[in-house]
Amino acid sequence: MSLLLTLLTSCILSAPLPPPDSVGSRGSRSLDALVVRSVTLRGNARTSDRIIRREMALLAGDTISRTDLAQKVAWDQRKITNTNLFVTVDVAAVEDTTAPPDYRPLDVVVTLKERWYIFVAPIFELADRNLNEWWYDRGHDIRRTNYGLRLDWKNFTGRNDKLTALAQTGFTDKYILSYDRPYFDKAQRYGVNADFYYATNREIAYRTFTDKWVYIRPAVLESLRSRLTTSIGITRRDGFYHFHELEARYSRNTIADTVARLNPDYFLDGRRAQKFATLSYSYRYDRRDNVAYPLRGTLATGVLAHMGWLPNADLKQTDLTLGLSHYWPLGKRFFAASTVRLRSVWTNRQPYYNLRGLGNGDDVLRGYELYIIEGQRYALFRNNIRYRLFSTVKQLNWLHVKQFNTLPISAYVSLIGDAGYVSSPVAERYQSRLANRWLYGYGASLDVVTFYNLVVRFSGVVNAQREPGFFLNIQREL
Repeated sequence: MSLLLTLLTSCILSAPLPPPDSVGSRGSRSLDALVVRSVTLRGNARTSDRIIRREMALLAGDTISRTDLAQKVAWDQRKITNTNLFVTVDVAAVEDTTAPPDYRPLDVVVTLKERWYIFVAPIFELADRNLNEWWYDRGHDIRRTNYGLRLDWKNFTGRNDKLTALAQTGFTDKYILSYDRPYFDKAQRYGVNADFYYATNREIAYRTFTDKWVYIRPAVLESLRSRLTTSIGITRRDGFYHFHELEARYSRNTIADTVARLNPDYFLDGRRAQKFATLSYSYRYDRRDNVAYPLRGTLATGVLAHMGWLPNADLKQTDLTLGLSHYWPLGKRFFAASTVRLRSVWTNRQPYYNLRGLGNGDDVLRGYELYIIEGQRYALFRNNIRYRLFSTVKQLNWLHVKQFNTLPISAYVSLIGDAGYVSSPVAERYQSRLANRWLYGYGASLDVVTFYNLVVRFSGVVNAQREPGFFLNIQREL
């Protein structure tokens, strides 16, 4: 693990530094200088001008070298696009060639097409980790579904804030209310977020066996587990690419007697309740050309969390997660992507419920989508070589809702090469075949990227156990 940390640190230190957040001091002059005379925004009916200008390095009164202009325009367009507020973004800089060459005014025009911001949609989703687990391991049982109603209100007040509310029943009863506002100060550096989450389960995995979850479902309908969390976070953004967050979270989890008897280590010592507070700090350096499917740029992340900092906590542990992703073009429609993720937990005794490894969330080693490999430490390496088949924008003139009648669509063939390792002190207890050994997966996928950050991926992968698999993954960010 120390070797991996050294490699990650060297990669971060060797990553190219971003250009200065300010284009140039106002009033400075050079023979090759262009002066930004005006910045005009068009098409933002709901979005505040300040939110858009927050993403721009080209501001009225600034000076810029002619050789840097194209790069600045391109990155301003990418940053505005990555707010996920607009269907299309076009940034154009027009030079006034009638002026003397040592003082050329520049007019910047930003043309925008806003998204549809309010989604009130019925919920009908699978209760399992992913479609692949539901199809292969759960017999595609239609009863393992959730249904309800979800509200996602992006750009709630026109300041890139978001309100989310959810009520669902079925396999899992769940209620969520959250609000996220990226900026509340005049300088647009500080933001705030808060959320409430409550869920109950009638069927849960109470342990793993050979890297598969073992479920329990009683004959009578009763809640086997309840989870309640509330949190508040303060965020800060430095320049364009540096994001910080300090979050305080309270968690209260309970289980039925049946679960505690079957696995006394679920909360440790046969306990039925677990209460603790978490204080965490996270950092993100995000300079990607597209957050949904990046082809250029770098993403570096780090999260340090301490659980159990209040008296009488039922869980005391410290958690560190580091990640680095780099994306670069290879030329002639080819692109490369490489990701490293490391996680380590320090604790005297860890409850089964709080074990995390590969297979949870986004930390999936491709080829092992059907497995849960649990442990206290892991390393994940994901690599891709992509070939762009096509990238186009279709105008659906027959559709009269402007937020939906522009359809960007791209398709890529991607070669996959992943490797990972999970260090687990409980591998023998849960008969793990995959922990404490190097794992790898290789194969290919067809990736389709379209509007509203929808990515559909069809992949065929073989893992280290020579098990082939064909998987469908759908990712979407509103």
